[in-house]
Amino acid sequence: MTKILANDGIDSTGKKMLEDAGFTVDTQKIAQEELAEKLKSYDAITVRSATKIRKDIIDANPQLKLIGRGGVGLDNIDVEYAKQHSIRVINTPMSSSASVAEMVFAHIYSGVRLLSHTNRQMNLDPISTFNNLKKLSSNGVELRGKTMGIIGFGRIGQEVAKIAFGMGMKVMAFDPYVPEIELPFYFHEAYNLPSVKIKLTTYSKETVLKEADFISLHVPFNEGDKAVIGAAELNLMKKGSGIVNCARGGVIDEAALTEALKSGHLMFAGLDVFTSEPPKEKTELFTLPNISLSPHVGGSTVEAQNRIGIELAEKIIDFFKNNK
Repeated sequence: MTKILANDGIDSTGKKMLEDAGFTVDTQKIAQEELAEKLKSYDAITVRSATKIRKDIIDANPQLKLIGRGGVGLDNIDVEYAKQHSIRVINTPMSSSASVAEMVFAHIYSGVRLLSHTNRQMNLDPISTFNNLKKLSSNGVELRGKTMGIIGFGRIGQEVAKIAFGMGMKVMAFDPYVPEIELPFYFHEAYNLPSVKIKLTTYSKETVLKEADFISLHVPFNEGDKAVIGAAELNLMKKGSGIVNCARGGVIDEAALTEALKSGHLMFAGLDVFTSEPPKEKTELFTLPNISLSPHVGGSTVEAQNRIGIELAEKIIDFFKNNK
């Protein structure tokens, strides 16, 4: 019987699909340092972002036939090395894009209406801080008419663009692999309206950084890579603009971001991901009033988890069915 280790968990629907198809599914978490040895009794493993499948684990487990990633990014898996060892690598690009895009705007709204700061202050002292916070928050801005800049225009970036269009924003995107795209929009069936498409031409990275009011990052990042957004890129951004990272920790240089927020060059930042997860220490970045924080849960809604589990199960069943 084929044994699968769902090391970062799997939605109950996907688990049942696999079990009904004759697979054994183990959801007991194995620590990273023990994984190379304990994985030897499994034929496949599924992970989210917490578990890393590197060369050492692949070398120690020649029996592995499949590695499944619940989500989009594959930067925690040595994909090419796995393929060289005839291990199939799959992910679920269709399942969590909408959830991550909604998280982007949760952070943007938190930033433009100062919700993170006012929440913290009113929790501490709602009586004496109320009037000052009311005055401060009156400097919040609307999104309608502003420009949304998107760095990385894959599935998630495109979902961000759709929400931005719905809010009356201009969209500027950069992606060296996507020079032009037609974005399809589908209305709720209750309105009985046909789908429409909007044609978009992407811009240079520098143009997007200079002209956008808000930047959202949707690019991969591997250990050892240089930050995509460092001090030079932050300095290119408009004074008073905001930036959100729901992609990968390390994409933004956190020290440079701290200085840009402290100086007032940036209005706010929203972070769902961090260079170290969990963070090794509480740096100054975490204490700033103009930052919105979440613990890497952009793609972790109830609906997304369900879709991820189903998509993983379908691909795993198909793979083993056709590779007996």
